[in-house]
Amino acid sequence: MASPAKQERGLSAIVVRTTSALLIGAAFLAAILFGRCVGLAVAISVVATLAVAEFYAMSRHERRLPNEVFGWFAVAAMPFAAAAYGAFGLTAVVSGLIVASLGWHLLFRQVRTTDTAVTVFGAVYVGFTLSHFVLIRQLDAGTVLALATIVSVWVNDVFAYLVGSTIGRHKMAPRISPNKSWEGFFAGTAFTIGVWVAVYYLASTGLSLTSHILVGVAASIAAVVGDLAESRLKREAGVKDSGKALPGHGGFLDRFDSLTLVSIVTYYMLLIGGATVGAPL
Repeated sequence: MASPAKQERGLSAIVVRTTSALLIGAAFLAAILFGRCVGLAVAISVVATLAVAEFYAMSRHERRLPNEVFGWFAVAAMPFAAAAYGAFGLTAVVSGLIVASLGWHLLFRQVRTTDTAVTVFGAVYVGFTLSHFVLIRQLDAGTVLALATIVSVWVNDVFAYLVGSTIGRHKMAPRISPNKSWEGFFAGTAFTIGVWVAVYYLASTGLSLTSHILVGVAASIAAVVGDLAESRLKREAGVKDSGKALPGHGGFLDRFDSLTLVSIVTYYMLLIGGATVGAPL
Protein backbone atom coordinates (compact mmCIF):
# COMPACT_ATOMS: atom_id res chain seq x y z
CA MET A 1 0.00 0.00 0.00
CA ALA A 2 1.29 3.47 -0.89
CA SER A 3 2.20 5.79 1.97
CA PRO A 4 -0.20 8.65 2.88
CA ALA A 5 2.31 11.18 1.53
CA LYS A 6 2.57 9.35 -1.78
CA GLN A 7 -1.22 9.05 -2.02
CA GLU A 8 -1.57 12.77 -1.36
CA ARG A 9 0.95 13.61 -4.10
CA GLY A 10 -0.90 11.31 -6.48
CA LEU A 11 -4.24 12.94 -5.68
CA SER A 12 -2.72 16.40 -6.08
CA ALA A 13 -1.34 15.45 -9.50
CA ILE A 14 -4.77 14.21 -10.60
CA VAL A 15 -6.41 17.46 -9.44
CA VAL A 16 -3.83 19.55 -11.31
CA ARG A 17 -4.15 17.45 -14.46
CA THR A 18 -7.96 17.55 -14.35
CA THR A 19 -8.10 21.30 -13.74
CA SER A 20 -5.71 21.96 -16.61
CA ALA A 21 -7.74 19.72 -18.94
CA LEU A 22 -11.01 21.42 -17.96
CA LEU A 23 -9.61 24.88 -18.66
CA ILE A 24 -8.33 23.79 -22.08
CA GLY A 25 -11.63 22.08 -22.84
CA ALA A 26 -13.64 25.15 -21.85
CA ALA A 27 -11.52 27.36 -24.10
CA PHE A 28 -12.01 25.06 -27.09
CA LEU A 29 -15.73 24.66 -26.51
CA ALA A 30 -16.14 28.42 -26.30
CA ALA A 31 -14.17 28.87 -29.54
CA ILE A 32 -16.29 26.28 -31.35
CA LEU A 33 -19.65 27.50 -30.08
CA PHE A 34 -19.19 31.27 -30.05
CA GLY A 35 -16.07 32.12 -32.03
CA ARG A 36 -17.16 30.71 -35.39
CA CYS A 37 -14.21 29.84 -37.65
CA VAL A 38 -12.19 32.95 -36.75
CA GLY A 39 -12.36 32.32 -33.01
CA LEU A 40 -11.45 28.70 -33.52
CA ALA A 41 -8.57 29.76 -35.78
CA VAL A 42 -7.20 31.90 -32.95
CA ALA A 43 -7.29 28.95 -30.53
CA ILE A 44 -5.72 26.54 -33.03
CA SER A 45 -3.06 29.09 -34.01
CA VAL A 46 -1.95 29.58 -30.41
CA VAL A 47 -1.90 25.86 -29.64
CA ALA A 48 -0.16 24.90 -32.89
CA THR A 49 2.52 27.59 -32.60
CA LEU A 50 3.39 26.53 -29.07
CA ALA A 51 3.33 22.86 -30.06
CA VAL A 52 5.61 23.33 -33.07
CA ALA A 53 8.03 25.30 -30.88
CA GLU A 54 8.24 22.21 -28.67
CA PHE A 55 8.75 20.01 -31.72
CA TYR A 56 11.64 22.14 -32.93
CA ALA A 57 13.13 22.14 -29.42
CA MET A 58 13.04 18.33 -29.43
CA SER A 59 14.66 18.24 -32.86
CA ARG A 60 17.60 20.22 -31.50
CA HIS A 61 18.30 17.31 -29.13
CA GLU A 62 19.13 15.35 -32.28
CA ARG A 63 21.41 18.12 -33.58
CA ARG A 64 18.92 19.41 -36.12
CA LEU A 65 18.81 23.15 -36.79
CA PRO A 66 15.40 23.97 -38.28
CA ASN A 67 14.43 27.48 -39.33
CA GLU A 68 12.05 28.03 -36.45
CA VAL A 69 10.97 31.49 -37.58
CA PHE A 70 9.67 30.11 -40.89
CA GLY A 71 7.90 27.30 -39.04
CA TRP A 72 6.30 29.57 -36.44
CA PHE A 73 4.98 32.04 -38.99
CA ALA A 74 3.62 29.30 -41.23
CA VAL A 75 1.92 27.43 -38.39
CA ALA A 76 0.43 30.61 -36.93
CA ALA A 77 -0.94 31.57 -40.36
CA MET A 78 -2.37 28.19 -41.39
CA PRO A 79 -5.56 28.24 -39.24
CA PHE A 80 -6.41 31.80 -40.39
CA ALA A 81 -5.77 30.89 -44.02
CA ALA A 82 -8.08 27.89 -43.58
CA ALA A 83 -10.75 30.08 -41.96
CA ALA A 84 -10.58 32.72 -44.70
CA TYR A 85 -10.00 30.63 -47.83
CA GLY A 86 -10.66 27.01 -46.88
CA ALA A 87 -8.40 24.22 -48.08
CA PHE A 88 -7.01 26.51 -50.81
CA GLY A 89 -5.66 28.96 -48.24
CA LEU A 90 -4.16 26.19 -46.15
CA THR A 91 -2.39 24.70 -49.18
CA ALA A 92 -1.11 28.14 -50.18
CA VAL A 93 0.61 28.66 -46.83
CA VAL A 94 2.27 25.23 -47.00
CA SER A 95 3.43 25.99 -50.53
CA GLY A 96 4.91 29.30 -49.35
CA LEU A 97 6.72 27.51 -46.52
CA ILE A 98 8.26 24.99 -48.93
CA VAL A 99 9.45 27.73 -51.31
CA ALA A 100 10.89 29.83 -48.47
CA SER A 101 12.62 26.82 -46.90
CA LEU A 102 14.22 25.82 -50.21
CA GLY A 103 15.42 29.40 -50.71
CA TRP A 104 16.93 29.36 -47.22
CA HIS A 105 18.59 26.05 -48.06
CA LEU A 106 20.12 27.46 -51.24
CA LEU A 107 21.36 30.71 -49.71
CA PHE A 108 23.20 29.26 -46.71
CA ARG A 109 25.69 26.46 -47.33
CA GLN A 110 25.77 25.44 -43.66
CA VAL A 111 22.09 24.45 -43.80
CA ARG A 112 21.74 20.71 -44.18
CA THR A 113 18.96 18.78 -45.90
CA THR A 114 17.79 17.42 -42.54
CA ASP A 115 17.41 20.99 -41.21
CA THR A 116 15.20 21.99 -44.13
CA ALA A 117 13.21 18.75 -43.91
CA VAL A 118 12.58 19.20 -40.17
CA THR A 119 11.49 22.81 -40.75
CA VAL A 120 8.81 21.79 -43.25
CA PHE A 121 7.81 18.54 -41.55
CA GLY A 122 7.31 20.17 -38.14
CA ALA A 123 4.97 22.80 -39.58
CA VAL A 124 3.01 20.24 -41.60
CA TYR A 125 2.88 17.70 -38.76
CA VAL A 126 1.46 20.23 -36.30
CA GLY A 127 -0.01 23.22 -38.13
CA PHE A 128 -1.35 21.67 -41.32
CA THR A 129 -3.04 18.80 -39.52
CA LEU A 130 -4.57 20.85 -36.69
CA SER A 131 -5.83 23.46 -39.16
CA HIS A 132 -8.16 20.80 -40.55
CA PHE A 133 -10.13 21.24 -37.33
CA VAL A 134 -11.01 24.71 -38.66
CA LEU A 135 -12.07 23.09 -41.95
CA ILE A 136 -14.34 20.72 -40.01
CA ARG A 137 -15.98 23.78 -38.43
CA GLN A 138 -16.63 25.15 -41.94
CA LEU A 139 -18.64 22.12 -43.02
CA ASP A 140 -22.41 22.28 -43.05
CA ALA A 141 -23.39 21.24 -39.52
CA GLY A 142 -19.80 22.22 -38.70
CA THR A 143 -20.52 23.23 -35.11
CA VAL A 144 -21.91 19.78 -34.31
CA LEU A 145 -19.16 17.98 -36.23
CA ALA A 146 -16.39 19.99 -34.56
CA LEU A 147 -17.88 19.32 -31.14
CA ALA A 148 -18.19 15.61 -31.95
CA THR A 149 -14.56 15.53 -33.08
CA ILE A 150 -13.12 17.13 -29.95
CA VAL A 151 -15.40 15.18 -27.58
CA SER A 152 -14.53 11.89 -29.30
CA VAL A 153 -10.83 12.60 -28.76
CA TRP A 154 -11.39 13.30 -25.06
CA VAL A 155 -13.60 10.24 -24.63
CA ASN A 156 -11.08 8.04 -26.42
CA ASP A 157 -8.26 9.30 -24.21
CA VAL A 158 -10.20 8.90 -20.96
CA PHE A 159 -11.61 5.43 -21.52
CA ALA A 160 -8.47 4.03 -23.14
CA TYR A 161 -6.58 5.15 -20.02
CA LEU A 162 -9.17 3.93 -17.52
CA VAL A 163 -9.58 0.48 -19.07
CA GLY A 164 -5.93 0.10 -20.00
CA SER A 165 -4.70 0.99 -16.52
CA THR A 166 -7.14 -1.35 -14.77
CA ILE A 167 -7.45 -4.47 -16.91
CA GLY A 168 -4.92 -3.90 -19.70
CA ARG A 169 -2.72 -6.99 -20.12
CA HIS A 170 -1.76 -7.10 -23.79
CA LYS A 171 0.74 -4.40 -24.72
CA MET A 172 0.18 -2.60 -28.00
CA ALA A 173 3.62 -1.06 -28.59
CA PRO A 174 5.83 -1.79 -25.56
CA ARG A 175 8.98 -0.30 -27.12
CA ILE A 176 7.28 3.00 -27.91
CA SER A 177 4.61 3.44 -25.25
CA PRO A 178 4.72 0.70 -22.57
CA ASN A 179 1.44 1.78 -20.94
CA LYS A 180 -0.71 1.38 -24.06
CA SER A 181 -2.72 -1.85 -24.24
CA TRP A 182 -5.06 -3.46 -26.73
CA GLU A 183 -7.77 -3.55 -24.07
CA GLY A 184 -7.50 0.24 -23.73
CA PHE A 185 -7.52 0.67 -27.49
CA PHE A 186 -10.73 -1.33 -27.97
CA ALA A 187 -12.40 0.48 -25.08
CA GLY A 188 -11.42 3.86 -26.51
CA THR A 189 -12.65 2.80 -29.95
CA ALA A 190 -16.00 1.59 -28.61
CA PHE A 191 -16.68 4.85 -26.78
CA THR A 192 -15.46 6.96 -29.71
CA ILE A 193 -17.91 5.15 -32.00
CA GLY A 194 -20.53 5.68 -29.30
CA VAL A 195 -20.01 9.44 -29.46
CA TRP A 196 -20.50 9.51 -33.23
CA VAL A 197 -23.54 7.23 -33.05
CA ALA A 198 -25.05 9.49 -30.39
CA VAL A 199 -24.45 12.51 -32.62
CA TYR A 200 -26.31 10.77 -35.45
CA TYR A 201 -29.42 10.37 -33.29
CA LEU A 202 -29.20 13.72 -31.48
CA ALA A 203 -28.34 16.11 -34.32
CA SER A 204 -28.82 16.51 -38.05
CA THR A 205 -25.53 16.17 -39.91
CA GLY A 206 -26.72 14.91 -43.28
CA LEU A 207 -24.57 11.78 -42.94
CA SER A 208 -25.73 8.18 -42.67
CA LEU A 209 -25.35 6.06 -39.55
CA THR A 210 -22.76 3.95 -41.36
CA SER A 211 -20.72 7.07 -42.09
CA HIS A 212 -20.85 8.08 -38.43
CA ILE A 213 -19.62 4.65 -37.36
CA LEU A 214 -16.80 4.66 -39.90
CA VAL A 215 -15.74 8.15 -38.78
CA GLY A 216 -15.63 6.88 -35.20
CA VAL A 217 -13.44 3.92 -36.14
CA ALA A 218 -11.09 6.07 -38.22
CA ALA A 219 -10.86 8.75 -35.53
CA SER A 220 -10.00 6.19 -32.87
CA ILE A 221 -7.21 4.69 -34.97
CA ALA A 222 -5.91 8.17 -35.81
CA ALA A 223 -5.88 9.12 -32.13
CA VAL A 224 -3.73 6.13 -31.22
CA VAL A 225 -1.38 6.59 -34.17
CA GLY A 226 -0.97 10.27 -33.33
CA ASP A 227 -0.18 9.46 -29.71
CA LEU A 228 2.28 6.70 -30.61
CA ALA A 229 3.98 8.86 -33.24
CA GLU A 230 4.64 11.61 -30.71
CA SER A 231 5.89 9.06 -28.19
CA ARG A 232 8.33 7.75 -30.80
CA LEU A 233 9.55 11.28 -31.53
CA LYS A 234 10.17 11.89 -27.82
CA ARG A 235 12.05 8.62 -27.43
CA GLU A 236 14.29 9.48 -30.36
CA ALA A 237 14.98 12.91 -28.85
CA GLY A 238 15.57 11.41 -25.40
CA VAL A 239 12.93 13.50 -23.59
CA LYS A 240 10.04 12.48 -21.34
CA ASP A 241 7.67 15.31 -22.28
CA SER A 242 7.59 17.71 -25.21
CA GLY A 243 7.45 20.63 -22.77
CA LYS A 244 6.31 21.80 -19.34
CA ALA A 245 3.75 24.45 -20.22
CA LEU A 246 0.65 22.49 -19.19
CA PRO A 247 0.59 21.32 -15.55
CA GLY A 248 -0.11 17.61 -15.34
CA HIS A 249 0.13 17.09 -19.11
CA GLY A 250 3.64 18.11 -20.11
CA GLY A 251 3.66 20.24 -23.25
CA PHE A 252 1.15 21.35 -25.84
CA LEU A 253 2.32 18.65 -28.24
CA ASP A 254 1.76 16.05 -25.51
CA ARG A 255 -1.80 17.26 -24.99
CA PHE A 256 -2.77 17.65 -28.66
CA ASP A 257 -0.81 14.82 -30.29
CA SER A 258 -3.98 12.81 -30.91
CA LEU A 259 -5.94 15.76 -32.29
CA THR A 260 -3.32 16.36 -34.99
CA LEU A 261 -4.13 13.18 -36.92
CA VAL A 262 -7.76 13.00 -35.78
CA SER A 263 -8.46 16.42 -37.32
CA ILE A 264 -7.17 15.59 -40.77
CA VAL A 265 -8.51 12.01 -40.85
CA THR A 266 -11.95 13.02 -39.58
CA TYR A 267 -12.21 15.88 -42.09
CA TYR A 268 -11.64 13.63 -45.08
CA MET A 269 -13.77 10.83 -43.67
CA LEU A 270 -16.62 13.33 -43.29
CA LEU A 271 -16.17 14.47 -46.90
CA ILE A 272 -16.16 10.85 -48.09
CA GLY A 273 -19.30 10.27 -46.03
CA GLY A 274 -21.12 13.08 -47.81
CA ALA A 275 -20.51 16.19 -45.71
CA THR A 276 -20.58 19.43 -47.72
CA VAL A 277 -18.32 22.44 -47.36
CA GLY A 278 -19.91 25.69 -46.28
CA ALA A 279 -18.64 29.21 -46.88
CA PRO A 280 -15.30 30.21 -45.27
CA LEU A 281 -15.54 32.37 -42.14
